[in-house]
Amino acid sequence: MNPRIKKQIIAIQESGLTNMLDTNYVQRLAHERNFFDLVIFIEDHRKDYLHFIMNGDE
Repeated sequence: MNPRIKKQIIAIQESGLTNMLDTNYVQRLAHERNFFDLVIFIEDHRKDYLHFIMNGDE
């Protein structure tokens, strides 16, 4: 996970608009904000994304 994706995750998280475990809605919000790297990352590396959300590390 690169720093750009981390920033995008944190931006979605700080918005408070969704439960970060709802990956479909996170992807929707990311798409609306043009965070296409995050959309693709969640699609290709869902386990890594969830690990980061649950544990705060990569």
